[in-house]
Amino acid sequence: MSRIGKKSIGIPSGVTVTVSGSTVVAKGPKGELSLNTLPEVSVEIKDNEITVSRINDEKQSRARHGLTRSLISNMVDGVGKGYEKKLEIIGVGYKAQGKGKAVSLSLGFSHPVEYKVPDGAEVQNDPENKQILVISGADKQLVGQVAADIRAFRPPEPYKGKGVRYVDEYVQRKVGKAVGKAE
Repeated sequence: MSRIGKKSIGIPSGVTVTVSGSTVVAKGPKGELSLNTLPEVSVEIKDNEITVSRINDEKQSRARHGLTRSLISNMVDGVGKGYEKKLEIIGVGYKAQGKGKAVSLSLGFSHPVEYKVPDGAEVQNDPENKQILVISGADKQLVGQVAADIRAFRPPEPYKGKGVRYVDEYVQRKVGKAVGKAE
């Protein structure tokens, strides 16, 4: 039995979850998300808890049991509390400006990089530190993908540490070239 799959998911107050056929819909203060479940698993709601069970013991069913439970758990947490990732922009002249559904990044290229933020995610500058971008939304996968897309424009380099990195990311620094004595 899947250790993750057999755990039930508690539904917090303010969140409603409905199951109709193979579709699970979660609604909450942060938005609405839906998931089409696979035919190998079934989802039931009893006593304000969601349980995910598999139909048979085949390898594919066992593999998708825990996956489905994790996806539903992420949906419930996302519509209730939401998710956020923080990116730090390090470098002289590097900056980011969130404007509406787009982000303009100045990352040392000859032109500013424009990134269109997909629906369901929101990008804004941290009010305390303008060098930090905050990506937030209800869908965990979408928030992570937007953060990864923005980071990919200029990943941190190991010599000076310039670039876009996650706030808690550690970048191992390398020593530059050593100048030897000419004899």
